[in-house]
Amino acid sequence: MQFETKYRAAIAEGSIDLTFRRWKRPQVVAGNTYRTAAGRVVVDGVDVVDPRSITDEEARRAGYASAAALVAGLRGGTSLPVYRVAFRPATGADPRDELAADTSLTGAQMADIEVRLARLDRASPSGPWTRSTLNLIAANPAVRAGDLAPQLGQEVLAFKLNVRKLKNLGLTLSLETGYRLSSRGGAWLGRDVP
Repeated sequence: MQFETKYRAAIAEGSIDLTFRRWKRPQVVAGNTYRTAAGRVVVDGVDVVDPRSITDEEARRAGYASAAALVAGLRGGTSLPVYRVAFRPATGADPRDELAADTSLTGAQMADIEVRLARLDRASPSGPWTRSTLNLIAANPAVRAGDLAPQLGQEVLAFKLNVRKLKNLGLTLSLETGYRLSSRGGAWLGRDVP
């Protein structure tokens, strides 16, 4: 789920715990944990609601002053159903962070990473990209995606999506600006990571 920047702190601290979305079908599942720019959140409930039934109290829990303001701010066509999503901040460490910090890679883990990267390369319509992306990030830590993507002949959004795939494997970390290899990514590439 994406949230506007102005709501991130309140979501992270738990004072915003509802969101309302116009979707063709639900985009989240109750019980699942999702990574957002506000941190990881656990979805507790997903319900279709009549926009006229949204209360001012629910609107405040979603970061709006009133139900009228919330409904006016809903994106998408009015023919789409409105979903009320209840969520809370996830507790505990992000498993990707724990994975990224692991440098004690066994032979089996190294082989597993190789298999996963090969699968990503095979699935790409533009050919292999994983190793070149890891090497580019290793050589250019904290450099904007907009500056890195052209070096690989990729559009910025495609590059960011690819880096997210590497992050899900624990190989890269996102910085305030740009990326860097994780300890695990450095270990896999045979490079020291500061």
